[in-house]
Amino acid sequence: MKIDKKRLIIVIVLFFVAISATLSVVREYRQKTAVKIVSLKTKTVEVYEDVKVSDLISFINGDLVTNPKVDTTTLGKKEVSFEYKNYDNIKIDYSIEINVVDKTKPVVIGRTINVVKGTDEDVSKLVFCGDNYDRNPKCYIKGKYDLNKTGTYNVSFIGEDSSNNKSSANLTIIVREKSSGSSNTNIDDLESTSFDDVIEKYKNKDTKIGIDISHWQGDINYKKAKKAGVEFVYIRVGRGNGVGAEYVLDDRFVEYIKGFNKVKIPVGVYYYSNANSKKDAEDEAKWILKQIKKYDVDLEIVFDWENWNYFQEYDLNFHDLTEMYKAFEKVIEKNNHKALLYGSKYYLEEIFTDVDFPVWVAHYTENTNYSGKYKVWQLCSNGRVDGIDDNLVDIDIMKK
Repeated sequence: MKIDKKRLIIVIVLFFVAISATLSVVREYRQKTAVKIVSLKTKTVEVYEDVKVSDLISFINGDLVTNPKVDTTTLGKKEVSFEYKNYDNIKIDYSIEINVVDKTKPVVIGRTINVVKGTDEDVSKLVFCGDNYDRNPKCYIKGKYDLNKTGTYNVSFIGEDSSNNKSSANLTIIVREKSSGSSNTNIDDLESTSFDDVIEKYKNKDTKIGIDISHWQGDINYKKAKKAGVEFVYIRVGRGNGVGAEYVLDDRFVEYIKGFNKVKIPVGVYYYSNANSKKDAEDEAKWILKQIKKYDVDLEIVFDWENWNYFQEYDLNFHDLTEMYKAFEKVIEKNNHKALLYGSKYYLEEIFTDVDFPVWVAHYTENTNYSGKYKVWQLCSNGRVDGIDDNLVDIDIMKK
């Protein structure tokens, strides 16, 4: 008997379709009738918290098959779906509802502001006010002051976010007459820290002592600096000329890097950033790489963001800052260099989020108690180093 192959194929296909449909019905029935027990520790998580489904579950009658990460980048209620296999070996599709909230207060820093009488500046914009989530929290002054009358005014500075978290700090506004002259301070009259003393106190088998410079340091005798014990230097390659503005090469960068390369002192570079997005940070990194390609840069390329007194102009939250650095770092490392984040101890600990990478910490003290990991410690800005006679200089300690 001759077999009709086409009909045979159709029969086989229909058979498998029927089997598949049956299995699907069976699976659906087993899922509906299966015992499902899932207890949660909490249904509330903090914005930007690093959370997976397993972190939320206190008990489940089986084992997770999938363990997705919860999207905590926006506020509000979210449905999170996952799959687990119960003790009867039945796969179960399950979902839970969680609520992403912001319970963290904005950060405001009280300080003293000096302004000229009659200024039309919004002085509330001259004080640091920022939030972990809101890019534009309400930042305002509470209290009486008169910018058209000289005097000292003690007021409160308030920061309030969209989740009704509020914080305040004391603010002193000093309104003064416009200065009629300028004062010239002799460098020899300034309190200073001797580079020799730093070497004596901090130099050991695990450290190197160095400096960081910009055009403010003036003329440099590189051989004298090397003889004085300078083991490394970070040179400012440039800066941003305002938010979204052009990149400006440091006036003496080329001169400095050629000089230190010539005497074989290891060089790193830093860039004073005005980025307000990851794209900006990436573009800054690309620009830096173009400026250094002719020179020996053995140390890190440093992201230096410290526009704190004008933070409100940048439309950033604290999470954005870390994300900008990571974007910068990715470009730098893709081009076979290492990156480093520069910041003062306070801002690294209180403002940047999830800083789990080495940093260059500025902390002007005898022994830093910075809580994180650091590669370089800037211990003063008033150093005196042989070979740099026209200005004081930052002194740094590097961990080997």
